[in-house]
Amino acid sequence: MGKEKSEDKRRWGEKRYYSLDYYLKHTFGEKVYKITLNGGMTCPNRDGHIGRGGCIFCSAAGSGDFAGDAALSITEQLRKGKADLLSKRPVRSYIAYFQAFTNTYAPVPYLERIFTEALDDPEVKVLSIATRPDCLGDDVMELLSRLNRIRPVWVELGLQTIHPDTARYIRRGYELPVFEEAVKRLRAAGIPVIVHVILFLPGESREQMLGTIDYLNRAGIQGIKLQLLHVLRGTDLAREYGKAPFHVPDMEEYIELLGTCIARLNPETVIHRLTGDGPKDLLIAPAWTGAKRTVLNRLNQYLKENDIWQGKEYYG
Repeated sequence: MGKEKSEDKRRWGEKRYYSLDYYLKHTFGEKVYKITLNGGMTCPNRDGHIGRGGCIFCSAAGSGDFAGDAALSITEQLRKGKADLLSKRPVRSYIAYFQAFTNTYAPVPYLERIFTEALDDPEVKVLSIATRPDCLGDDVMELLSRLNRIRPVWVELGLQTIHPDTARYIRRGYELPVFEEAVKRLRAAGIPVIVHVILFLPGESREQMLGTIDYLNRAGIQGIKLQLLHVLRGTDLAREYGKAPFHVPDMEEYIELLGTCIARLNPETVIHRLTGDGPKDLLIAPAWTGAKRTVLNRLNQYLKENDIWQGKEYYG
């Protein structure tokens, strides 16, 4: 076990965790940049199929505040995203990331058209699709499996927490077995699964948050996005916060918890995110999260100071 720990500690270059950047460079031989796209869909938790209003923390853009313009075709969104990136640096490879709302919540012929349009671009190396585990019917799974044979397809699932009381509070709209079945089916199709987790949801203890991490270590996932809860203007969460402010951590408290999560996390799990990008014009709290580079620099410093690396505590 000591040898395994030592190898984990030094295998990710300068970082002490298995970052998405490291994974992409070693998989594709170069940096790969994400272009966020908008397929013009909605969500069953908004249109009345499951609920209305969406999850309690979700903005009007359906967590796609940085996604492309749905009025543009996928090809046009890709072209605009490339131009924005190329104005800053030379880029040759991209992830087509369907981010806004629930990106398998549409008729399959439409999904096939927009996903294929993205994959028709030879510079798109990966198709990444954010969706809900209850929106993966047999016809959708058949499509994703077929596309995955053309080029890698990733599916991102918004779990946020394993705890039923919190799931009801945030109005997630599905039970944990639904998530488990979705992961099972996606993995049987050879499709990597990336899971979203929100830390410091109101009422959750440290033990509960770490319980979600421990659960995901056993769930057979390939990637994780860890994010601090953002209170955004216009959400039901913001209205509750305005009436009775709940605890939001300062940067040091959040980084300390992140360090513990990283140490407990399976070292084979790629970390896609460690902090969030709440739009500055919508962000109410915590304000310090707007300085993303500062947060990540402080995290890397904290991990070194405390000799923490991903998987340090995973082996027991």
